[in-house]
Amino acid sequence: MELQLTKPIIFFDLETTGVNFQKDRIVEISYIKVHPNGSEEERTYRVNPECPIPPESTAIHHITDEDVAGKPTFKEIAREVARAFTGADIGGFNSNRFDLPLLMEEFIRAGVDFDISKCRLVDVQTIFHKLEQRTLSAAYMFYCGKNLDEAHSANADTRATYEVLKAQLDKYPDKLQNSIEFLSGFSTQRRTADLAGRIVFDEKGCEVFNFGKYKGVAVEEVLKKDSGYYGWMMKGDFAENTKQVLTRIYMRLKRNA
Repeated sequence: MELQLTKPIIFFDLETTGVNFQKDRIVEISYIKVHPNGSEEERTYRVNPECPIPPESTAIHHITDEDVAGKPTFKEIAREVARAFTGADIGGFNSNRFDLPLLMEEFIRAGVDFDISKCRLVDVQTIFHKLEQRTLSAAYMFYCGKNLDEAHSANADTRATYEVLKAQLDKYPDKLQNSIEFLSGFSTQRRTADLAGRIVFDEKGCEVFNFGKYKGVAVEEVLKKDSGYYGWMMKGDFAENTKQVLTRIYMRLKRNA
């Protein structure tokens, strides 16, 4: 089943130096941008992470230091990538938990202000896990009847993710709606204010902390009664996106005081 789109959706996948989205870097990014008329744009970039690629990461995606030597840094391609993503919804496989937070960290480090709040996010892995509980390779075989021979190639994983979503729509017509609005909601585990999930929305739409001693407490309430908590978080080892969201809440609180 082809996707019913009201605006473009861009499926993407990253290969990285590791799994810490605050510290690790992109070595490959691939995307497929699908337009409402069905046309596609496809692009893959090899990226110089400006640091050695650990052997354990190379063992997964087979990208070596030699492969990225002389390639552009993410900062050099960041604005071009942001332009491709602008105005589109975003899809991926485990993208809400890993690829998207890491991509946003790279944008911030590159000085590119990309507003993700206007994007609807479709995580194909979440749809899969809610309905079948398997990995991308298994999902590809289960839904599409194909082996994912080039697993952990960013382009192969991106193409497989796109094909799996279309097959999911065919398989579950009674459970899934061919609407990005619906798929975004269905593939979201919990509505988060930041990409790392440190700050989430409660049932009333209020931002609350999702970790530590103030877990479940409204962020504004914490900032009012514990003024040092903001400074502690800003100096701490938190994602830059989390700090941005916290600062917006802090400034909003100041304006309304």
